[in-house]
Amino acid sequence: MVGDVVDEVFERQLSVGYHRGVPLFLTSVFTQGWNALYLTILQCSFCVVCHSCKSLFLTVLFVLLGSTAILAADDGLITTQVDEAGTLPSKISENQKYLITNLKIVGKINGTDLKFIREMAGRDYNLNKTDGKLSILDLSEAKIVAGGDAYVWFSKDYYTSNDKLGDYAFFGCSGLTRLTIPSSVTEIGESAFQDCRGLTSLTLPSGVTSIGRYAFKGCSGLTSLTIPSGVTEIGWGAFDGCKGLTSLTIPSSVTSIGEYAFYGCSGLTSLTLPSSVTSIGDWAFEDCSGLTSLTIPSSVTSIGESAFKGCSGLTSIYAYLVKIPKLGSNVFTGCDAKNCILYVPKGTIDDYLVSEFGYFENIVDDGLLTTQVTIKLDEAGTLPDRIGENQKNLITNLKIVGKINGTDLKFIREMAGRDYNLNKTDGKLSILDLSEAKIVAGGDAYVGYGENNYTSYDMLGDFAFQGCSGLTSLTIPSSVTSIGYCAFASCSGLKSLTIPSSVTSIGNKAFTGCSGLTSLTIPSGVTSISNFAFQDCSGLTSLTIPSGVTSIGDNAFEDCSGLTSLTIPSGVTSIGDNAFRVSGLTSLTIPSSVTSIGESAFSCCYGLTSIYVYTKKIPELGYNVFLGCYPENCTVYVPKGTYDAYKSSEFGYFEKIVEFDAAGIDKVTTSTDVKEVSRYSANGQRLSAPAKGLNIVKYSDGSVKKVVVQ
Repeated sequence: MVGDVVDEVFERQLSVGYHRGVPLFLTSVFTQGWNALYLTILQCSFCVVCHSCKSLFLTVLFVLLGSTAILAADDGLITTQVDEAGTLPSKISENQKYLITNLKIVGKINGTDLKFIREMAGRDYNLNKTDGKLSILDLSEAKIVAGGDAYVWFSKDYYTSNDKLGDYAFFGCSGLTRLTIPSSVTEIGESAFQDCRGLTSLTLPSGVTSIGRYAFKGCSGLTSLTIPSGVTEIGWGAFDGCKGLTSLTIPSSVTSIGEYAFYGCSGLTSLTLPSSVTSIGDWAFEDCSGLTSLTIPSSVTSIGESAFKGCSGLTSIYAYLVKIPKLGSNVFTGCDAKNCILYVPKGTIDDYLVSEFGYFENIVDDGLLTTQVTIKLDEAGTLPDRIGENQKNLITNLKIVGKINGTDLKFIREMAGRDYNLNKTDGKLSILDLSEAKIVAGGDAYVGYGENNYTSYDMLGDFAFQGCSGLTSLTIPSSVTSIGYCAFASCSGLKSLTIPSSVTSIGNKAFTGCSGLTSLTIPSGVTSISNFAFQDCSGLTSLTIPSGVTSIGDNAFEDCSGLTSLTIPSGVTSIGDNAFRVSGLTSLTIPSSVTSIGESAFSCCYGLTSIYVYTKKIPELGYNVFLGCYPENCTVYVPKGTYDAYKSSEFGYFEKIVEFDAAGIDKVTTSTDVKEVSRYSANGQRLSAPAKGLNIVKYSDGSVKKVVVQ
């Protein structure tokens, strides 16, 4: 074949140039390799040259062919441009085709090309094995067209059609591990990938609308697959025996699931059927023994014989069917009747008991789904498709995995009791786990508050959960870096909140009115507590402010009546107006770093009994810093030599001001190598136990330390 091509070229009788005595076409070959040589054969002009030049040309050609074979054997990607369908066999020689393991084809391909590709991938026209080693095939820039030879014989000849990956296209090509289908393909034929056991990665283009029966049967290496949104039916046995499949996204366009569709998919652990599905075929999910949770939407009108037979791992089934669908026999035979709980709509338990669902011993009809429902989203904005309108107001415990945008957040808000307009809904969502979710930009506005609010990347936006008072526990996505204005305002039922370590910014009024919160750890990356951030968190009894915080904003902890003790970290320089007004503080420590304390910062802290101030220079003080505290009940401890200065300042509001050696006090003793020998009060009285105020402690190593007990 190569010799014929060269003869044709040399017979063209056109002019040629030379460089340093070497024909120019050979120069391009030496410097650019096989691609240059190929282009030279197709495009360059040659003169009448001597036989020795022709021999030299052939020698170089075969040397380069040998190099190409070595490259192919070394798993290098080979890209082949096919300008005319049916010409692939002329681009790759017989010697090469069984050596290439990684191939990309650009251009039109027909039956002749597909037949050749099958041989490269280990199966010929008659389904016999070949020596082909092709493992990775990229057809993303190829286009399937009609014409050429039949590519396979399976009781009859099969030919290509425009934009269809035909029946038996890669049947039995078990050596293929990764394949990208042409982006123009709209249909995948019967048994197109059957028994491609080595296939671990497959990308279905978004234009696919039809998947034939047995299309992926026996593809046991596939672990995850996203079915395109245009598909309306999953054909008979389409994924039969795909036991490695652990993740599957069925789009909301699907209305029917065929017989044996997922038979023996033992790797699947959780499955939510979209609310568009109306029929589930016979044996559709038989022997999916890994399934632990199943959600059946209210749209289903028929479930076939043995549809879920042998799903022995099932522990929970959520059936939203107010009307019992048409049921085949033995639908749940082989499931764990004792330990699997069936959740059904309120008032329907009698109907379920006398149907095939009565196989289960535990049927709950309280209407609420208290067991955690986990939804995996492969595409942001699709949560409403995964949880139907009938379901969304029943779920109380939800975990979302994957990307979420404004459309999803709007839906979550409705589930949690508030809609886009901040009106109440019937949503009962109480526990929300977003630890494995990621917030991205896009989708609808999730709330209208003065203006439309949209999601941004890795930001829990303004008003995100404002007014969702039914939420009791929430875990924020681990990638979130900022929490917006009023993000949790008036979430009065929130008792548990996990803020990820990635957060560096907390907006104004972020947690105002979260009266149910009892404890909170602010991440170490936060440098400022914003205005009103925790105002009216009356249940807050424990709070850890990180050492990186330098400022505490106005009204930040106002009306935190449960907060009794607080150590402000040594990095804080400013405390805003009303910052701790009407809090429950009984003891307060102000570090030496503080340079300003705002107006009424600690006013009406009626329980204060001790204040330890470490700054020798009086901070800049606003008016009425301590107004409303009981001046006779609280003792202020100030550094030695500063009594007069403090007495003449706002601190002079208190009747008892005591100097102490601030430099010699240890706030906390952490040594575990020494033991306490004795303890005394500041006036020298022996103490049997730690007493509030200044204690003098003697240790077994002979050291004596002053310790403040709060």
